[in-house]
Amino acid sequence: MQPPRGANANSLNLRHIEIFHAVYRAGSISAAARGLNVSQPSVSKVLKHAEGRLGFPLFRLVKGRLVPTDEAHALFPDVDEIYGRIESLRETTRNLLNGGDAHLRVAMLPSLGLGVVPEVVARFHQRHPGVSFTLQTLHNEDMLRALYERKSDLAVAYEAPRHPRLAHTRIGTGELVLLYRREHLPEAPPRLSIEAFPNQEMISLAGSGPVGALFATEVIQRSPGRAEGLVAQTYYIAAALVRHGAGVAIVDEFTGRAHRGPDLDFRPLEDAVTFGVYGIYLEDQPLSKTARAFVSALKAGIQDLQGA
Repeated sequence: MQPPRGANANSLNLRHIEIFHAVYRAGSISAAARGLNVSQPSVSKVLKHAEGRLGFPLFRLVKGRLVPTDEAHALFPDVDEIYGRIESLRETTRNLLNGGDAHLRVAMLPSLGLGVVPEVVARFHQRHPGVSFTLQTLHNEDMLRALYERKSDLAVAYEAPRHPRLAHTRIGTGELVLLYRREHLPEAPPRLSIEAFPNQEMISLAGSGPVGALFATEVIQRSPGRAEGLVAQTYYIAAALVRHGAGVAIVDEFTGRAHRGPDLDFRPLEDAVTFGVYGIYLEDQPLSKTARAFVSALKAGIQDLQGA
C-alpha cells in the first residue's frame, strides 16, 4: 500500500502513539489492552485508525503472531522517545498535584551502586520522605543512552561527556586503588605499587570504561613487563576474583571501599591516579530543585566517605 500524499508520522496523535507503543512493547493487542486497562476492540480500532492516517500497516499477523513491519521498527525509536516525554510530563503533573513531591530516576555505574550512592539516597529519603527514587546500575554507554531516551533524570559516572546534548556538574574526585588479600601484605604502607605483589596475577580492567582507560594509560604503561593474567569487564568481578585468591586488581576507590573487610583491603597507588565523579543530565532538561539538592547531598556523602 502506498502512503497517501501528505501522510507522515506527524499524523499520529497522542492516543495513536500510546496504543502503538503498547502493542509494539507487549507483542499482542490483548496484552497491550491489559497493560492499558482498556478493551481489545478499542486498541484494535485506534491502531487501525493510526495505520489509516499513516498510509501503511504497522503490524502483520504471521503464523498467529503479531509482527511489527519494517515501517513500525523505523518509527518506534522516535515514538518511544515521545512516549517517555509524555510519561515524564505525567509524573511531573502528579508531583505537582501531590504538593511538589518529586521522583528522581538515577542511573549510576555499578561501582557507585555498591555503597556510596545507595547510602546517600537512604539518608536523603529519610530527610525528604516525599521524594521517591528509581535507581539502576548501568555501564557508561548504557547510562548515556538512558539519558538520551529520557529514562533517567541524572547519571553518575566517572567521565564528563563531550556531547552537545549533555551537561554535567562535578560531584567529587576518586583515586585508583590496589585491592588485595590482607594475608598477602598484613602490614601494608599507606600507598602501594603493583611491584609490592610480584608473585600475584594482575587482574586487568581493560575495556571497562573510563577506569579501564586510566588503568591502561597510567598503570600498565608504567609497568610494561607486568603480565595481565585475567581480564574483568566489571569492577565487581575484579573484586570477586581477588577475594577468591586469583590475584590483585587495580580498581576505583569506591569498589575498594565497598569490598574492604576481614579478607580484603586496599591502598591508593604510590603514584596517584585520580578521576572525576560527575552528575550528567540532558542540557535541554536542567536539573530540578530536588535533583540539585540530591547532587549536593551526593557531594557531601563522597566527602564524608573519603574523610572517614
